[in-house]
Amino acid sequence: MIKKIIFILLMSFLGVNLFAADKVVKIGYADWSSSIATSYTVKAIMEEKMGVRCRLIEMPADEMWKSVAEGRVDAILSAWLPDTHEKYYNEYKDSVVNLGANLKGTKIGLVIPQVPSGRFTTGTGIQNKPYMNIDSIPELQQYKTKLKRRIIGIDPEAGIMLKTREAIEEYNLDSFRLISISEQNMLNELERAIRYKQWIVVTGWEPHWIFARWDLKFLDDPKNVYGDGGYIATVVRKGLKDDMPSIYKFLDNFYWQKDDIEQVMMWIHQDRGNFPYEKALRWIKANENKTQNWLN
Repeated sequence: MIKKIIFILLMSFLGVNLFAADKVVKIGYADWSSSIATSYTVKAIMEEKMGVRCRLIEMPADEMWKSVAEGRVDAILSAWLPDTHEKYYNEYKDSVVNLGANLKGTKIGLVIPQVPSGRFTTGTGIQNKPYMNIDSIPELQQYKTKLKRRIIGIDPEAGIMLKTREAIEEYNLDSFRLISISEQNMLNELERAIRYKQWIVVTGWEPHWIFARWDLKFLDDPKNVYGDGGYIATVVRKGLKDDMPSIYKFLDNFYWQKDDIEQVMMWIHQDRGNFPYEKALRWIKANENKTQNWLN
């Protein structure tokens, strides 16, 4: 009996979870590049470094919040606060535990290409002007024909879609239709428009790999519908701290920079969305010190 107790204490000291195999951590995530990158990175750390099985469950934004509030998932890593998911936070804040930011410096809004109509520069070296000459959201009304009266968005319950419906009302853009499609289809529309120099406006957010690939800009938002930016939070179910203290502590420690998440997103994009777990492992191997700090 004494030997058994000593063995358990020794394993605990070494950070080995003897009961990890009996646990499955459930994480809700959305079909967004940032949510995929973060969720798979956390899953890879849990499984490879902590010996804990982790199941990712894809769902819309509203269902993510509802699921963690009802305890059907243990955590979500894609709570955009304070503005984007303000509606969901106000609805569920008393039923969840907000662990704070896992990434700071977010921004959302309406985005257009800043790609020149021809060569990037003229023969004299002067930079050509972008083929879309819009600076602010109110100006969209002037170019509704060129834009085919469309704003291209993502899944209907995403926070940015709620804000865009609000923007349509605030800026009297009733003649525009907000198109709800998957993020990948939205990006396909954006890529096609840039290739053929067509006019387009899409819902956009940072961090995202598209800002590294193309020259894009956020339209000015004089009424501040989309807010002043914010952070992505980790939100967990009540009781997780008692049920899985090591998981709770790790999730509480988890915090990375825009460069980190954008690197994982870019690797996933370059492989056409395939094998995100392997891309997460690649990042972990290149950032062992940061990963270990989270585990400590």
